[in-house]
Amino acid sequence: MRNIVIEELKASEVYRQRVEVVERKGLGHPDYICDSIMEQVSVRLSAEYLKNFGAILHHNIDKGLLVAGEVEGKFGGGKVISPMRLIFGDRATFEAGGVEIDVPGIAVDTAKQWLSGNLRFVDPESLFYQVELKKGSAELTDIFSRGGEILGANDTSAAVGYAPLSPTERLVLECERHLNSGKFKKEHPESGEDIKVMGLRHDGDIHLTVAMPLMDRFVESESDYFKKKGELQSRIEEFAAGFAEKEKAEAEAEANAETSITLKPSISLNTLDIPGRGLEGVYTTVTGTSAEDADCGQVGRGNRVNGIIPLNRPVSSEAAAGKNPVSHIGKIYNLLSHRIADRIYRQVPDIAEVYVWLLSEIGTPIDRPQIATAQLIMKKGFAGDVEEEAAEVIEKELENIQAFCTELAAGKIPIC
Repeated sequence: MRNIVIEELKASEVYRQRVEVVERKGLGHPDYICDSIMEQVSVRLSAEYLKNFGAILHHNIDKGLLVAGEVEGKFGGGKVISPMRLIFGDRATFEAGGVEIDVPGIAVDTAKQWLSGNLRFVDPESLFYQVELKKGSAELTDIFSRGGEILGANDTSAAVGYAPLSPTERLVLECERHLNSGKFKKEHPESGEDIKVMGLRHDGDIHLTVAMPLMDRFVESESDYFKKKGELQSRIEEFAAGFAEKEKAEAEAEANAETSITLKPSISLNTLDIPGRGLEGVYTTVTGTSAEDADCGQVGRGNRVNGIIPLNRPVSSEAAAGKNPVSHIGKIYNLLSHRIADRIYRQVPDIAEVYVWLLSEIGTPIDRPQIATAQLIMKKGFAGDVEEEAAEVIEKELENIQAFCTELAAGKIPIC
């Protein structure tokens, strides 16, 4: 029997708390770039290992660093002076059974593909690529040779996930995705990809502070910048107002509408700007990302695995991006805890909010955590009334962990 504990959590749901703070680092943020690329390297390596050996071999590509370059900005279009440098770090399997894997080539090729597909004005060929991946330690590598369909955990580590997202969390997440969508970029090509959204809710008032550089090639002058900035701010305000209206309509359609909060959004965009200072007083970019000259990036400093940085929630300390998907608990439990929480919330009645905690023990099969705990905040009734149903959801998800790991290996589950 698995060690599963269900308990009632006597606490207010996050959306009922007076103050809530949520952040999202968007597509072009240096930290997001690092997480995304290192994760894709893991996906590509996993596919290569499966093709050649029929199994995913030891690798952890979770120590990435994007070193900022240097640019010369200019209204009408600046230029790159010194390229960015992308460093790949940690461990991988380079050879097995006499078959060699071109790990450095896969890493660099994957990075170029991601950059080409996501950042419109970054030339993948212009970056410096530094591959510092080495062979793994004997004992951790041996985990993959010990047999059995389900591998042992490579670490003693804990993770926590929760459901559902609060309205504030959803607004912050969906706002950045909207601004970086293909449709928005087609309508507003002057908007750069390095978008950060910080949401502050105080009771029903929710304020979004948005940082979004404007592409200097589409900005003719300082006055043109502030004109375009005003248009962009109006678009963000429209999006936030539409989100609030949708939330209100959905709440009114539910039986517990009287407990919901009516959101009143407001927006600030590029608050460091000062008119009259030329390029020094506005937020422009040559390539769309601040990694061009202002900010380095690193794996694990960006969004949590559900796409946001939720300061009111307990979160896992592990960086999931780039870790191997079949034994590294820092990845598997991090994402699985959120999936289990979501399944419990959707399948078990009368639950307002749920937190799921998973703790591994190194060497023990990953489907046998030391403990799996669900903390339930109830809409009505008591946790004991649904304890069996919640435990069954956890049991089923752990039984199917191999299928979950297969999804992870194929890159089907977002990690940032």
